[in-house]
Amino acid sequence: MEQRTDDGLADLVLSPSGQLEMNVLVTGGGGFLGLHIVEQLVARGDLVRVFCRGEYDRLAELQVEQVRGDIRDAGAVRSASTGVDTVFHCAAVPGIWGPWKRYYGINTLGTQNVIESCRDAGVERLVYTSSPSVIFDGSEHLNADETLAYPKRYLSHYSRSKAIAERAVLHANSDDGLATVSLRPHVIWGPRDNHLLPRLVRRARSGQLRRVGDGSNLVSVSCVENAAAAHLQAADSLLPRSACAGRAYFINEPQPVNLWEWIDELLTLAGLPSVDSSISKRMAWNIGAVLEGIWTVLRLPDEPPMTRFVASMLSGSHYYDIKNAQSDFGYEPIVSFDATMRRLAAEWVP
Repeated sequence: MEQRTDDGLADLVLSPSGQLEMNVLVTGGGGFLGLHIVEQLVARGDLVRVFCRGEYDRLAELQVEQVRGDIRDAGAVRSASTGVDTVFHCAAVPGIWGPWKRYYGINTLGTQNVIESCRDAGVERLVYTSSPSVIFDGSEHLNADETLAYPKRYLSHYSRSKAIAERAVLHANSDDGLATVSLRPHVIWGPRDNHLLPRLVRRARSGQLRRVGDGSNLVSVSCVENAAAAHLQAADSLLPRSACAGRAYFINEPQPVNLWEWIDELLTLAGLPSVDSSISKRMAWNIGAVLEGIWTVLRLPDEPPMTRFVASMLSGSHYYDIKNAQSDFGYEPIVSFDATMRRLAAEWVP
């Protein structure tokens, strides 16, 4: 944004961090990742507006503007986008099960509403929160990079809806208008998690948690503060024709973790025993296929206890190379894995 001096000349306004101050819209800014993005933006002096479905006490504490609305409402999104130069689009419906109409409406059409609103409002930068699941084909990914192609078929509606949305975001990149970038954080976790960790604890407490596979699989994880920082770092470098414009990037910690050893550590923090029973990948896959069929035919409202997608994710290795994010926009984690574990232990009340 600009500040006028007495002689009528426009001086650029810098935030306390020395970066050019941005006027920002964060969709889904009340969510797990979105709220961390908002907090980091506010901390460095950016002007923030949040588009979300409800009212959030923490956003009120931060004194950011809250605009309530549905991402599927094109008019509401267009109104919220007016007067900003940068949009962080985090709003999405997560999960591994549910009707295609819901995932498509929120994740795909909602993203299209954001793109069109950015164009109409003259927004300069769009940073999209994607997922590595957009390129997940059921096979293992070992130190994979962004050359991985989109698969022809998907094992979950979430993955497919996000893939269509990501491709639209990247296609919308312009050399003389809106600059776009897509970030793919893998397994976001940390303090205030209201999705992954509570889900893990619920399954463990109900006796439904089983190790899938031989327990040797490695996965990339993303501390939530680092995933948020990557969004700001990408936005700061995003300009038409810049190295990151029109590209997608994996975002995670530099080193993968052993999934099941990490799960045991998290369960210990929650005061729960380690996972002591297991099931083979093949059996989990077959059970998932059967349950998906039953849930589809009977139109059961809840989520199957196993799906083919979950079987693949829990048994296989999936870790990603972040060198492109490091070289193209200077991605740099701001907290360590161990520090995140300590913070989680300090706040987690079993």
